[in-house]
Amino acid sequence: MADTLRASEDGLKIVEEAKGRKRWTQEKWRQVAFTSISTLKRFLNGERIDRYAFIAICEAVGVNWEKVAELTEIQETELPVVSPVKETPSVQNVNFVGRENAIAYLNTRINQGSKIILIQAPGGVGKTTLAQEYLKSQGFDLILELLMAKEKENITLVESVIEEWLKRDFQEEPGREFGVTLGRLKRQLQTRRVGVLIDNLEPALDAQGRFIEPHRRYVDLLRVLADSSVQSVTLITSREPLAESVGVTNYSLPSLDEKAWQDFFSRRDIEIDAITLKEMHKAYGGNALAMTILCDPIQRDRGMVAYWQEHKVEAGLLVELAVENLVKEQFNRLEKTYPEAYKLLCRLGCYRYQDVPTVPTEGLLCLLWDVPEGQRRRVIESLRNRSLVEFNKGEYWLHPVIRTEAIARLRDSEDWEKANRHAAEFFSKNKAEINSSEDGIIVFESFHHYCSIIDWSSAFKLLEQPINFGDQSIKLREQLRFWGYSKYLLDSLKKLEGKLSNTTEEGQRLGSIGVSYYALGNYTQAIEYLAKAEELFKSTSTYYYAFALSWLGKSNARLGNFSLAISYCNQALEQVEKLKEMQQDDGGCECTTLNTIGFIYVDLAEYEIAREKHKEVMELSKKSGIPYLRNEGDALAYIACCEWAMGNPTEAINKFQESIKVFNQIKDYLSECIAHCLLVELYLSNGQIENAGKTIKLIEILNEKIKYFHPILKTNLFKTQAIFSLYNNNYEQAIKLFQDSIAINNEIGAKNDLAEAYYQLGLTYQTIGNTADSQENFNKAIQLFTEMDAPRQVDKVQQAAGKLI
Repeated sequence: MADTLRASEDGLKIVEEAKGRKRWTQEKWRQVAFTSISTLKRFLNGERIDRYAFIAICEAVGVNWEKVAELTEIQETELPVVSPVKETPSVQNVNFVGRENAIAYLNTRINQGSKIILIQAPGGVGKTTLAQEYLKSQGFDLILELLMAKEKENITLVESVIEEWLKRDFQEEPGREFGVTLGRLKRQLQTRRVGVLIDNLEPALDAQGRFIEPHRRYVDLLRVLADSSVQSVTLITSREPLAESVGVTNYSLPSLDEKAWQDFFSRRDIEIDAITLKEMHKAYGGNALAMTILCDPIQRDRGMVAYWQEHKVEAGLLVELAVENLVKEQFNRLEKTYPEAYKLLCRLGCYRYQDVPTVPTEGLLCLLWDVPEGQRRRVIESLRNRSLVEFNKGEYWLHPVIRTEAIARLRDSEDWEKANRHAAEFFSKNKAEINSSEDGIIVFESFHHYCSIIDWSSAFKLLEQPINFGDQSIKLREQLRFWGYSKYLLDSLKKLEGKLSNTTEEGQRLGSIGVSYYALGNYTQAIEYLAKAEELFKSTSTYYYAFALSWLGKSNARLGNFSLAISYCNQALEQVEKLKEMQQDDGGCECTTLNTIGFIYVDLAEYEIAREKHKEVMELSKKSGIPYLRNEGDALAYIACCEWAMGNPTEAINKFQESIKVFNQIKDYLSECIAHCLLVELYLSNGQIENAGKTIKLIEILNEKIKYFHPILKTNLFKTQAIFSLYNNNYEQAIKLFQDSIAINNEIGAKNDLAEAYYQLGLTYQTIGNTADSQENFNKAIQLFTEMDAPRQVDKVQQAAGKLI
């Protein structure tokens, strides 16, 4: 393995581009990489530097070092190939010692058929380290991790966990019902070798070892993971036993033996005194965290014997209490010897380490507001040297035992509010430019910090933060919905129930919940919350009252209640006129409402009227002086649909491509994906097979970015896949896809999409000569279109059905 590396010319270009995006000076870069300015300059000059410094410099700006180094350097540095399955872990973690028996036990039980093993032990024994190292060593196709929140109120609902796994890791849509979602996860686990880690389970358990409300459904997840048909292995870590009857194998993890302690200290060049080591090991019961923490004070107190003479634990003290006291002792010692480091350690307790499991160096620096800037990195280094923070590649987190003590002390100090406020500001300012869903979730972490200090107003205002993609009307809450976080947003907004004293903010909260339900396809619930917002705004805000009416129109349209939907839209436009009279209109509500009226007329097959409404949106957006790109994108897509239906395929393709450019600019993955689906259908119907194939590949990439089930998108995906199947004469597959679309739309009550799916299924049966099934589906489509008072759609189906005669 090469001890030094140098960058290639192309590699330096990659690094410079990454640095440019971060807008860092060389000094800032040097600090984050923990290297010297001279080393950084030699790196930039393409000279050889220390291998580890090279990797740190690349990782600091988020670049894979292998893409930067000269090819020959990578070959020299290449690590040995690891076999897919090993009996013992390939351990690089220097803290992982003495676990040969534990690994052998896990192997034995798994070979005997155990699917879930609960590793139980007090805090600090090494449960998580064992589980992580074991799973890493076993050659799984995939490892799923669920880090259970430390506080009960922050525990993620199991529905959200499984939806995220399916979407992110298996590229499969969750179902509308929890049972369907579980079934899909089970089928995935039956076909792939998957390792699952559920870490720190005890906050979700009651005193009897059963799951607390509202988390009882975790039992259902465990039943799936314990099923004999799955190829997965699940390791759960917990301080408390689990008393649910779900087929879990319990393993009481013993503490490390004396030899493991001896090996650990020897690796750190600590001189071993056998008698002292035996006494220390006995006093702390072989606890792994205690072993790690002891290194620093032993080295500072001139060795093992000197330290133990001064800090010997009283005989007979419970091991758990001894470890707890050791942690407290280190906090107390730090408070006296290095108060700045002590304050930082306590303040680090404010971070949740959940949705964002680690915090970068800047997240520590922001908590050192009372330390001179030039001394702050030394404070961080002191915590690293004392093993009081966990760290890896510039990211930090606290061991659960240490965090428990840190947050307890922080809550009792005067720093609780200030630490959370600085953390909130760090997350929101650290991602000044939000370019991805991951960036959005990092910024959203600020929401939780404001909630922690009962600053409900700031928490809500964060959701109203504008996202600058050229459309100033798009807020963080809206962008999160476009990226597929409606469920996450919904859960967060419900936390604010009864907390907002400002009537306008409460109305906006209710409206946002309604729109989130709309995005999830629950149109009935959407209408319920939007009606509450409408009632609240009726006498308080003409502006928000107009938006509530507009969204009520949109939600009713999805249910096929077109007359009621148009009535709501007309009421919204009346409110817009009042805003114009008061010179308070910004054009946003009018654009949204006109688009809603337009898509209603598209569904009614009144394409000329629809096209004019959407053209009005385009003109209004340009006149307003404020670009409403989201509305423009929708309008262009609907105009494309109208042109297509009116026999103008070339114009339709152009309009779809224009809409896709707009959606791409504002990073609305959902709308962009739907527009691509429609474009594929148009390409196929126009004989442009190569373009259709290319577009399908783009859809696959986009779909991976969307984090949740969306019924409108799923319906379009099914239809696109079905039409592609028809093109390839795979009628059986096409029929199944249309039937799946019918099931989704029937479940959520989306009448128009349901009628269209019946119509398409009828056409498919007609193509293969199945007259009876074709007529049955045509009749169902006619019935629905008649109920919606859509005569042109009825005519369309009847004309198709007439070909059967």
